[in-house]
Amino acid sequence: MTLSSASRSLIAALVLGATMLAPIRAGAEGVLVFAAASLKTALDQIAAEYELQMDETITVSYAASSVLARQIQLGAPADLFISANPDWMDLLQDAEQIDATSRVDLLGNGLVLIGAAGRASVGQITPGYDLLSVLDGGYLAMGLVDAVPAGVYGKAALQRLGVWSAVQDQVAQTDNVRAALALVATGAAPLGIVYRSDANAETRVSVVGTIPADMHPPIIYPAAVTLSAGDNAKAFLDHLQSDAATSVFLAQGFTLPGG
Repeated sequence: MTLSSASRSLIAALVLGATMLAPIRAGAEGVLVFAAASLKTALDQIAAEYELQMDETITVSYAASSVLARQIQLGAPADLFISANPDWMDLLQDAEQIDATSRVDLLGNGLVLIGAAGRASVGQITPGYDLLSVLDGGYLAMGLVDAVPAGVYGKAALQRLGVWSAVQDQVAQTDNVRAALALVATGAAPLGIVYRSDANAETRVSVVGTIPADMHPPIIYPAAVTLSAGDNAKAFLDHLQSDAATSVFLAQGFTLPGG
């Protein structure tokens, strides 16, 4: 099945608009954070509160972890990197572009199947779930399944559930998980696979089903400062592990590592 020209245009616009990359500062004071797109709602709140308390400027650039890691590899002046997947942090650590002593597993998360707001839930997705029939000819919105962490985790889960081969031709892949969320929120796709925290951030979607944690590798968000970062970046990383910040993350739907 092929997308109509109108659907292609809408999806392209949403994907472009949801990339959410902030302008890269040049020589500005403060802390420049590169963070996985799924962190936006919670991290925006935490950063704003921290700025008021500490009289510090926190600039956050959001995108897929893969995109951000590549930018840091190419010399982007990030002070702090928060990835939605350990592999991209490993890449930078192996290249000696982060301070390995600062690295910490900050958060965990879960995967959910989402649909339009008000759509009935089926509970936990079980092996053999007839996702293709539920799509009813529509597309399944997911992050890029070979690069974006949410897409990588989602593909792994669908493979373990035994449904990937049936739906792979019906997957609309996006540059980051928030773009996949936007496709479902606007009705461009009937269903999507995103993090639990993303579903909590968007009132136009409902959780249709939860994906068992044992169907995919553990979802871990590692964080670390770069080798060029100053003490202010390390202080903000410490704050992200504080009770105040943790309460915001948990309210948004994240978990603590191993939780």
